[in-house]
Amino acid sequence: MKTDTHPEYHTINVKMTDGTIIEMKSTWGKEGDQLALDIDPTVHPAWTGTSGRLMDTGGRVSKFKNKYAGLGF
Repeated sequence: MKTDTHPEYHTINVKMTDGTIIEMKSTWGKEGDQLALDIDPTVHPAWTGTSGRLMDTGGRVSKFKNKYAGLGF
C-alpha cells in the first residue's frame, strides 16, 4: 500500500446554528479548528421529518402551476 495517501483525521469543534458546540473527528481543517454550520441536522426538515412551508415566489413551482392549472396538477 502507498503511504501518506489518506488525509489526517483529527478533532475539530462544530458550531451548530443554535450556538452549541460539538467536538467531533474530521479531515476538515486543522486540529482544534471550528466549523460553523449554516444548516444543521437539529433544524433541517430532511433530518427532523417535518415539512416546512413552500417558499417560492414566482419561481419554478409557480410557473408550473400557472402553466398546467387547467390540467388538474
